[in-house]
Amino acid sequence: MALFQSNNPVLKESMFNKAAQQGEAMTLRGTVNKMSFMLVLLIAAAVFSWGQFTMGTGNAFPLMIGGALGGFVLALIIIFKKEWAGYLAPAYALAEGLFLGAISAVYNAQSHGIVMQAVGLTFGVFIAMLILYRVGVIRATERFKSIIITATLGIGIFYLAAIVLRMFNIEMPLIHSSGTFGIVFSLIVVAIAALNLILDFDMIEQGVEQGAPKYFEWYASFGLMVTLVWLYLEILRLLSKINRR
Repeated sequence: MALFQSNNPVLKESMFNKAAQQGEAMTLRGTVNKMSFMLVLLIAAAVFSWGQFTMGTGNAFPLMIGGALGGFVLALIIIFKKEWAGYLAPAYALAEGLFLGAISAVYNAQSHGIVMQAVGLTFGVFIAMLILYRVGVIRATERFKSIIITATLGIGIFYLAAIVLRMFNIEMPLIHSSGTFGIVFSLIVVAIAALNLILDFDMIEQGVEQGAPKYFEWYASFGLMVTLVWLYLEILRLLSKINRR
């Protein structure tokens, strides 16, 4: 009989059996340490690219594009080769840091102080969702997971369609509009991004309880960072819309 069954594709029974054979399993402390290390790398890279923008060296735009593309490629590799997360997750943090630092500087130039507001709100939402998860107010049931995953995929498809249409000079007003519907759309996206944190917390908890292999600490940290980066960008976009009203 199977020892562990889950609808989560990254939590397979073979993974836990392999961990048991190797005698090295994922721990919560190890995950927190790795996530902290990745945050340090991201912040350091962000400070560097921010500085390039403020000094007007002309390197900010290449750093923004290079960081975004590099982070996307690394994320795809990590998703399909989870055991490589220990090597690639730190590189992903650096790439995202370069991207976030540059794009944050652009937003801050348009609305001074908006970046600190977005950072504060991002960590505030993170702490709030963690508390709601720990006290059991929001539970990661299979129904909840299905709804959030479906909503996330829908947003991803919508953004992809917007990118394609933009190549033909067609703008999706909901994404960039500072009108009522544009702000409501951003609020919905921020809510979905925030609820994705519940899925990340559940993935970490299940991994620890079921004895996932040690490299899963890196993979879980990577997954949590992906959500935090998305949440921050959506909050930044929302605040920018509000400031333009």
